[in-house]
Amino acid sequence: MKIAVPTKKDHQIDNHFGHCEFYTIFSVSDSNEILTETILESPQDCGCKSNIAYDLSELGVNIMLAGGIGDGAINKLASQDIQVVSNCKGDVQQLVENYLAGKIQDGGSNCASHGHDEGHICSTN
Repeated sequence: MKIAVPTKKDHQIDNHFGHCEFYTIFSVSDSNEILTETILESPQDCGCKSNIAYDLSELGVNIMLAGGIGDGAINKLASQDIQVVSNCKGDVQQLVENYLAGKIQDGGSNCASHGHDEGHICSTN
């Protein structure tokens, strides 16, 4: 299994999926142990308008632990068979460990709490 987390330089989850500094990708064993941690640079574009879902899928990612994320980005990720768990917070490694221990639940889309330029609305794209 591979888990991606939108990340800021301080190793905390970024509150906006499509505008993060980079994605931390964790490879996880069948026994839920973190094997490796790699970095994928962010395209710095709204998640529902970039190719990030395809790029993550090509790397084998099947879980996205996100902070703030809209329906458009969730739909794009789902189209690449990537399950989204949203409204996550905190240190990315601890977050993944908590997810693997069954302590994280999906909070639904919440893109409305983040502003976009030029009237962009994630849920309609």
